[in-house]
Amino acid sequence: MILAVDIGNTNTTCGLFEGQRLCHRFRIFSNLRQTPDELALRLNGILQLKDFSLAEVKTILIGSVVPPLTKTWQEMASLYGIKETFVVSPEKIGIPIKLRYPCEVGADRVLNALAGWEKYRQSLIIVDYGTATTFDCVSHEGAYLGGAIAPGILAAAETLFHKTSLLPRMELSRPPEEAIGKDTISAMKSGVLLGFAALTDGLVARMSKEFEKKPKIIATGGLARIMKEMTTCIEEVEPNLTLEGLIIWFTKKA
Repeated sequence: MILAVDIGNTNTTCGLFEGQRLCHRFRIFSNLRQTPDELALRLNGILQLKDFSLAEVKTILIGSVVPPLTKTWQEMASLYGIKETFVVSPEKIGIPIKLRYPCEVGADRVLNALAGWEKYRQSLIIVDYGTATTFDCVSHEGAYLGGAIAPGILAAAETLFHKTSLLPRMELSRPPEEAIGKDTISAMKSGVLLGFAALTDGLVARMSKEFEKKPKIIATGGLARIMKEMTTCIEEVEPNLTLEGLIIWFTKKA
């Protein structure tokens, strides 16, 4: 069994794979104060709910943008008998990175590019709705071209709640029924969700003009499905793209 781990600033997404088959997917909070022992306890508890256990995991693959948590996962793996632990670095993922400073790009973005290219074999723009909203561009030859970084949708919503005295916290599981909000909550949902949908469509349209061939637009991340309903450009949702990128990288490495 292989545990693929995408460590983000807000959540850590985990996928338990048997070979290349995803058996179980779950998320935990990215807690910087968590000890290796606490992490092992949490993982084992979640896996047991699905009739697995941490003892069955032989390999852990880590893609991370949070170095302190990378260390916690490595220590946990060492303490609890995981035979192999691999931390993926962007420049060694295996696709050309056409950036001025390749070391600056996050592993998750290049893993998304790798998985997207392996699936579609064409020009791509990959929109990842995570802690930040990222737009990653892949050429028709499979090179990572760069992209754009915008605030995350949830982060923007939380800023409204924390920085304004009269605006409440809102849930974002459903799109607004109309663009013109008739109350505070619906106005906020329109501004945040439809606003980010417009940002997505506008930025994708601008980026697409810079491609040699028309790109396919795919989305991933926690809010990808709901955003697909509100944009005009997103063609496919790939919820497990980063985890699949880890498995593809490991398979090619082996």
